Amino acid sequence: MSSNSVSPHSAATGKHEGPGTELVVDVGPIAHGGHFVARHEGRVIFVRHGIPGEKVRIRLTDSGDSSRFWRADVVDVLEASPDRVQHFWKPADSPGSWRRGGPPVGGAELGHVSLGRQRSLKAEVLAEQLKRLAGLDLATEVEPVGDADDAGLGWRTRASFAVTAKGRLGMHAHRSDAVIPVHEMPLAHPGINDLRLWDLDLTGIARVEVAVPANGSRPLVLLAPEEGTSPKRLHGILTRLPQDISVASFDAAKGHVLQLRGRTWVQESAAGHEYRVTGEGFWQIHKDAPETLVNAVTGYLSGGGYLQPGAAVADLYAGAGLFTAPLADAVGVTGSVLSVEGAPGTSRDARKNLHGEPQVEIVQGRVERVLHQRARSFDSLVLDPPRAGAGKAVVRQLMETGPRAIAYVSCDPASFARDLGYFHQGGWRLESLRAFDLYPHTHHLETVGLLVPAS
Repeated sequence: MSSNSVSPHSAATGKHEGPGTELVVDVGPIAHGGHFVARHEGRVIFVRHGIPGEKVRIRLTDSGDSSRFWRADVVDVLEASPDRVQHFWKPADSPGSWRRGGPPVGGAELGHVSLGRQRSLKAEVLAEQLKRLAGLDLATEVEPVGDADDAGLGWRTRASFAVTAKGRLGMHAHRSDAVIPVHEMPLAHPGINDLRLWDLDLTGIARVEVAVPANGSRPLVLLAPEEGTSPKRLHGILTRLPQDISVASFDAAKGHVLQLRGRTWVQESAAGHEYRVTGEGFWQIHKDAPETLVNAVTGYLSGGGYLQPGAAVADLYAGAGLFTAPLADAVGVTGSVLSVEGAPGTSRDARKNLHGEPQVEIVQGRVERVLHQRARSFDSLVLDPPRAGAGKAVVRQLMETGPRAIAYVSCDPASFARDLGYFHQGGWRLESLRAFDLYPHTHHLETVGLLVPAS
């Protein structure tokens, strides 16, 4: 059957091929974002839950005559890749979920692919983005992180859940408002599953955030109440949660966190330091990510002689200070570290975490504004922006500060490659690059690059 064929279930013979239509296609290469490229009568379709080389039946989830491309899920595998494995999580298995009448949950879109092939696919995405956006021909291995025998499971120390209309714990389908009940989360740290939040009646709650530090310190459950939820309803949920965990309510729009029991923060550990992280404050979610990234960053900067006693360095988009603390260790009291973070709550955490380091200056504000107000030179910089990347204006400002090296930590290969192109235009080059599989069974990866002036 050709890749342009329509399944017997399709409504397509001369009719509009809208959502719900089923087609048979050949799966092509992976694209950035966790989907694969297929074609139907010249139309590009971004297909999730396939593997390159497979022939599959797909169900359109987003389509239209005026759309530049369509989106679809695999509902049946007609010719399987040798890299296809049984999905580890029933609600995230696309063919099985559609046979049961609905879409799979998001967050484990590569769970049907062997771990080795997952990493090679992620390496392909990174190489394609570097070529297309930065003009670089560079193949980089995506390194595994964590225990060799963990099957890529149990690594998430943080998890976010929705709540179904019936008050049960759930997760969203990809690009959908549909909330699907869940009764386990195999990617989550065992401490999250041990809470058994799916046993609770969560009526009146819109969202649940959970943080379980890998160091064994006290977990935190954050409840986001729906408008009008009474204190009595919150108390009823509180009494059913284990007594040895902290519980707080939060308003994501206003950034308010209200203590219900215990603390409104968790205690994290990395690189010989303790870190307080409040509420929804950012922290790397893989249990081994903080140590892995700190070692990569400090290894690059120290190994190149860019980080040594007395140096002036900056940690930009610094969060709670994951990199700031080891940078302060390296430069000593004769050096200086400028730590810049935009989120007020997270910046307050950084002040508490670094209060005993006189060589550290904590500044809360947008990176571009702080750099403009505090024109100064640095020996080296650490740049760890959000998924959107730093952007052209910030890259230009960074080069103007005259550092000898920049360690760029990125969770998005597209924004990283785009920014790398800006650095190249400004006369800088990529000296070294490492990529880490910090998010097994998802399309995400983390990169750490060392950039230096080309001259």
